[in-house]
Amino acid sequence: MNIKHLEHLLALADTGSFSRAAEKLFITQSALSRSIQNLEEDLGGKVLDRIGKRNELTPLGLDVVSRARHIVRDAAELRDSVRLLQVGGKGAISVGLGSGPAALLMVPLMCDATSHKGMRVAVTQGPVELQILQLRSRQLDAMVVDMRRVTPATDLNIESLAELRAGFVARAKHPLSRKKTVSLADVLAYPVASTPLSDEVARLMVDQYGPTANPADMVTLRCDDVASLVATVAQTDAIFLGVTAATRRGMQDGSLVELNLKPKLQAHAQFAYVTLAGRTQAPAMTYFRQFVVDHLRDLP
Repeated sequence: MNIKHLEHLLALADTGSFSRAAEKLFITQSALSRSIQNLEEDLGGKVLDRIGKRNELTPLGLDVVSRARHIVRDAAELRDSVRLLQVGGKGAISVGLGSGPAALLMVPLMCDATSHKGMRVAVTQGPVELQILQLRSRQLDAMVVDMRRVTPATDLNIESLAELRAGFVARAKHPLSRKKTVSLADVLAYPVASTPLSDEVARLMVDQYGPTANPADMVTLRCDDVASLVATVAQTDAIFLGVTAATRRGMQDGSLVELNLKPKLQAHAQFAYVTLAGRTQAPAMTYFRQFVVDHLRDLP
């Protein structure tokens, strides 16, 4: 069995026709037929039932097609990585980012990737549950997400990379920004903007400040996109509750300030680097992991 035989079977499964598959592969129908026959001989069973003018995958054929998609994709990635390494490139990465990591890493990653010849980057944002499915189906090479949202499993490598503190951030001209210290009651006089918070963080906040700190009640603007929340806070009297490092740009240019809440919020976000256990990582992923380590850090 070789990769070409599998590629030919996939083309046939996708088109449903020897003529269309042969045209797609730029080979003759007789060559395609011989390739399928060779595959069946290697497997010791039929992958295709030829019923009149129709072609239907056998149960064995369906199983082979399902497995072949991963094999052919991995082989293509390997060829690309080898080719790019030979010319000094780094290869391709396909990664998923949670809301917090996306706010911290997305733009720096895109900017940095443009300086590496041959680097190709694909970034996905979305619910952690969906990204795990994409990781398991090999659509993603790795994820950087809130560790509390990942359920441990034997097929996942979950590596804790960074713990970043949370706080309350407002625009520089917010009425509360002039106060030396701020109470939770002061904060609750304004809209509070946050991503969905874990049950663990909710319990911690209630333990520290009382029932009024329950995120289910105190958060009035809830969104998975941290960048959109921060942009809203910069233009309104809403107050951002989340990882303060996500507001780094506004902090640096003076448009945003962290409110000095008393007592100080003790919550932290713990971010994890998640990969599929037993899967050999592409060379480019070494670059990506180091990039995450270098950039996923707290404000000074």
